[in-house]
Amino acid sequence: MFISSAFAQAAPAAQGDMQSSLMGMLPLVLMFVVLYFVMIRPQMKKAKEHKNMVEALAKGDEVVTAGGLLGKVTKLNESFISVEIANGVEVQLQRSSVVQVLPKGSIK
Repeated sequence: MFISSAFAQAAPAAQGDMQSSLMGMLPLVLMFVVLYFVMIRPQMKKAKEHKNMVEALAKGDEVVTAGGLLGKVTKLNESFISVEIANGVEVQLQRSSVVQVLPKGSIK
């Protein structure tokens, strides 16, 4: 009889421990949700925009590369582009190195 009453008293305490452990994990879950919306989601959006920009490159576009070179696209390939950085000077670059497409007439 003594053992039975001990089990009966332990059951509600175990349920309370379960609720407190779930409440203890709540700040951790909220932190991951905030991290997703503040850091991960905007970075994925930016990567998608960059991919679309690189795919939309066309001959004659004026671009800025990751190395800071400004030039006009002269040739397009599957994964490489040729950029004219001065009269008669062309460099071959990877498409992914293009950081920005400038408005027409930006480079004089």
